[in-house]
Amino acid sequence: MKKIVLFLILCIHLSLFAQQQNVTFSVSPNTFNEDEEITITVTNVNPATWGVTDIYLWAWSFDANDTNIMDSPTNGAWTNSNEAQKLTNNGDGSYSISFTPTTFYNRTGIGRIGMLVKAKDGSGDKKSQDQLFEVGKFQLTLTAPTSTPIIVNSGDNVTISATASLSADFNLKANGASINTQNASTNYSFTTAVTATTNFELEATNGVDTKTQSFQVVVKPTVVEESLPLNVKDGLTLNPTDNTKATLVLYAPGKEFVHVIGDFNNWTLNDSYLLKKDSAKDRFWIELTGLTPQTNHMYQFLIDGSLRVADPYSTIVLTESNDQFINNVTYPNLPAYPAGKTNHAVTLLRTGDAPYAWEVTNFNRPAKTDLVIYEVLLRDFDQLHSFDALKARLDYIQGLGINAIELMPVSEFDGNESWGYNPSFHMALDKYYGTQNAFKQLVDECHKRGIAVILDVVYNHATGQNPFYRMWNTDNGNYGGQASSDSPFFNATAKHSFNVFNDFNHSQQATKDYVKRTVQYWIDEYNIDGFRWDLTKGFTQNCSGSDDACTNRMQADRVAVLKEYADYQWEVDSDFYVIFEHLGTNQEETEWVNYRLAEGKGIMMWSNLNSNYSETTLGFHASNKSNFDWIDYKKRGWSVPANIAYMESHDEERLMYKNLQFGNSNGSYNVKDLATGLERTASAGAFYFTVPGPKMIWQFGELGYDVSIDFNGRTGNKPIRWDYDNEADRKAIYNLWSKLIALKKQEDIFRTSDFTLEVNNANGLKKIQLTNDNTSDDLRYVTIIGNFGVTAQAINPSFQQTGTWYDLLDETKTIDVTNATATLALQPGEFRIFGSSAVTLSNEDIVDNEDILRVYPNPSKDYFSVNKDVEDIKVYNISGKEVLFFKGNYQKNHKFSLQQLSQGLYFVKGNNNNNNNNNNLFSYKLLVK
Repeated sequence: MKKIVLFLILCIHLSLFAQQQNVTFSVSPNTFNEDEEITITVTNVNPATWGVTDIYLWAWSFDANDTNIMDSPTNGAWTNSNEAQKLTNNGDGSYSISFTPTTFYNRTGIGRIGMLVKAKDGSGDKKSQDQLFEVGKFQLTLTAPTSTPIIVNSGDNVTISATASLSADFNLKANGASINTQNASTNYSFTTAVTATTNFELEATNGVDTKTQSFQVVVKPTVVEESLPLNVKDGLTLNPTDNTKATLVLYAPGKEFVHVIGDFNNWTLNDSYLLKKDSAKDRFWIELTGLTPQTNHMYQFLIDGSLRVADPYSTIVLTESNDQFINNVTYPNLPAYPAGKTNHAVTLLRTGDAPYAWEVTNFNRPAKTDLVIYEVLLRDFDQLHSFDALKARLDYIQGLGINAIELMPVSEFDGNESWGYNPSFHMALDKYYGTQNAFKQLVDECHKRGIAVILDVVYNHATGQNPFYRMWNTDNGNYGGQASSDSPFFNATAKHSFNVFNDFNHSQQATKDYVKRTVQYWIDEYNIDGFRWDLTKGFTQNCSGSDDACTNRMQADRVAVLKEYADYQWEVDSDFYVIFEHLGTNQEETEWVNYRLAEGKGIMMWSNLNSNYSETTLGFHASNKSNFDWIDYKKRGWSVPANIAYMESHDEERLMYKNLQFGNSNGSYNVKDLATGLERTASAGAFYFTVPGPKMIWQFGELGYDVSIDFNGRTGNKPIRWDYDNEADRKAIYNLWSKLIALKKQEDIFRTSDFTLEVNNANGLKKIQLTNDNTSDDLRYVTIIGNFGVTAQAINPSFQQTGTWYDLLDETKTIDVTNATATLALQPGEFRIFGSSAVTLSNEDIVDNEDILRVYPNPSKDYFSVNKDVEDIKVYNISGKEVLFFKGNYQKNHKFSLQQLSQGLYFVKGNNNNNNNNNNLFSYKLLVK
């Protein structure tokens, strides 16, 4: 996530992160019967936020007992509202719709109606909050107290007042017993002293109907002071020996008392569930007992008798407005939110579940320089938008040669459909993508295939739903306002110019503890291999929301705190990938790249080359536009390839979209033509994957995805185009890039530090030359030439030596070089990759559950195996001489030693059954390194 200009950030704030709007509803008349026409008016709504001009009512109704919910029969579909429910634009910023409830809802006996407004296609949370109206002319309104509960000292007087829309008889009850009655009035008032926590209920009866209003008066309890038990953490700590117990800890400086409420006490305040306090540590705690193992318990903290928050360290939260849109396929047996018993997010608590049995416990992560990362937004990658769906696509991803997947944020965020940069609970898995076990199974399967899993994490900010924000803000614990001055976590105003939502103060110890606690959880619980830290420019406390120059300058405080966070990640996992999206000054990024480098650590940096590669494929090269030499880490003064370069990311416009919209042309050669644009995108890969260092691909980039980033709003849902995989011109990119990635991972020369780039020519001719650091490797030199102009041109390859050079993408093609500087002709978009010796491209294959016989690993150094039962295995050198013979029968995956062989290309031959049937003979090339 990055800011181009202030306007973009404002757009991001409105549309990227805040698709759901809090609007104002009113009804006329104020009270109404079910058979009277009413007018609903909505104000404080901005349809442009959703990229639309019209808004629609989505409505439902309840029976007289506030149960039996039924949708309006003319709602239409969530993605296509019925025109009958379009609101009228009144021209003054308000929108209205009129209807008679019995007709509109097609039922009678209605006790309450509910509604929200939305875009015609409400996907992406393009909707308002829910609104409820009571049905009936007779209504009771409580005017005091105005909120519940209210907190008093024992013996304080409390005044209760109310109005009725019709003359009524009033009866005030305290804990079920009547304490005052008043008759034949539309107004009620009574004052009483309260000495104990009391549940009040005011009834009003007009002879036909009865209405009630309930509230609670809480008498401040006496909090027990007691030190925290040993070995408990903030949040939930399960008892390792007793599944009926669990300890809850809440950090809450300045708060007077805390209760826990949940299904175990019917969500009511009860001093038996009053937390003890450890004042020295500013923490409240309680040990819950009597829990039922393997049961969906739920809880919230009730702070000072009034503020209900889920546990800030929840690992799963249930929400009242989002969970109903999560289907049973994505999240089977999702526990139901305790509707009618509480509000706001609640924490799911389970004890006694068997821990996940990891199949891979010693995953060997790819070397940093070998990383080829595939960035994925689950929502737009597969219709099922789930971890299971991604797991089912791993054959496709592995076939491309990917060895790391980077998931856009999967921690709990507001709504369901999002990019995920609007986090609310940093330790909870967002249920829209699936269950905790499904995520673990995905990680496990990736590790089986040699694929690392990296998570995009967002610690710059949190939304208003974050419990620690709600506990100290100017909106009385709701989601708006700003952090109050006593917040231990958030700045009241942002300290950098890229802010959205509520800005964490990373100089505060409370914030550091929160970050470290949640970081450790993801690593330990899910075996994650690395984090990509979003918007690290925002970790300073030295700037302001309007000072770009300050935010972009090197800031010592954020360098220090981010090093501290890196240290902690490496403390938990010593070879963890630490990646920053900083996109800042080279001076500051160099600080992190070199940090603890002598220990084999160091931090990797996102490196945006989108503009340069876009100009390359477009065919515009004047004014250094297409010069992508910043991909060379040496140009940045670094001793290691720590720059994760990308041509596309979630934040950048797609190469193919720009090709089709803005491509250059000459005569009949036109980059705007689909086939031509795709070909040039494929060719760009030859000047991308071959440059030493880690690389990243944005999902479907390998198929030439050409839907604009701004389709359906910048962060709105995008078309999922698996049909591209069946189009030959698009699949050609996948096929070429898979070969290039295989080369990158297989050949030592693509790890060399001895390479040069000539990629700034105004005519679009580009060249890369590499010399192998490994002098014992046969492949000593590589020269890559390409023509990204729009006319045929000749290029001087400047081969490093004369002799035979091999096409590294087709070992059958060679060129005899007698003059190293003789020019070669290239058509527009054409490239060639030449090596000083031949190579055989091969990918390491999965050996479990394979129908096709495979020889693996390939290339190999010490041994090879075959994934079938085989017999009489012979190995021949390139001249056809038999060099090894393994006589007899061997079970699948047996290891055949290669210790006697030198480096080179060999042929493995044998029989894959025990009956000498010649139809089962096989022959495979094997490269020995």
